[in-house]
Amino acid sequence: MTITMKNIIRVFLMVLVAGTFSSFIDAPHRDLMTAGVQDKWTELFDGKTLKGWHALPGGTWTVEEGTIVGRSPVTEQRHGLLVSDRTYKDFVLDVTFKSIRGNSGIYFRTDVVGGIEGVRGFQAEVHPTDDIGGLYETNGRAWVVKPTADQVSRYYKPNAWNTMRITAKGRDITVTVNGIVSAELKNDPGNASGNIALQLHGGQDMLVMFKNVRIREL
Repeated sequence: MTITMKNIIRVFLMVLVAGTFSSFIDAPHRDLMTAGVQDKWTELFDGKTLKGWHALPGGTWTVEEGTIVGRSPVTEQRHGLLVSDRTYKDFVLDVTFKSIRGNSGIYFRTDVVGGIEGVRGFQAEVHPTDDIGGLYETNGRAWVVKPTADQVSRYYKPNAWNTMRITAKGRDITVTVNGIVSAELKNDPGNASGNIALQLHGGQDMLVMFKNVRIREL
């Protein structure tokens, strides 16, 4: 074997050992970084109780088999709302939902104002068939982003569990349903902070379910 060949083999072995050692050292570091990100999430629903929430008059909210279940009869004109005890400003909010009957929504950055509708601010729309993932401002501008039926069909799974993510940072808002963007606003003048709330629409036969409710403050 020539000296040149020996040198090539020596260099190759040195690189191989160095790479293996680096991977060994970096792996725990990567795990720690990942764990740090995961630790920032806060569960807003413990799967057993409605601790951390309070209900406004209208409809009923129960916990059944690890799921928040909202019901309201068509004779109830008030919007039934399950409102977070805390207010939030900048965050990523994840909610898994199944819409069976009636028009529901996930409110965020809202003010509790009383009256039939109960709050003022944005809701990300939850519905069995229409407008899912759109942005509606209650006691404000009404529809701000209303998706078309064709758009909804691309990301929504009827009669199944769907996951919605709401990202609110500064004046920018993004809503995704099952990982696909359904609404996006830049430099929006709406509320910059407020409560989170789950909705039962008044005057409708309502049945809707929520689970895996968690938030990561930014």
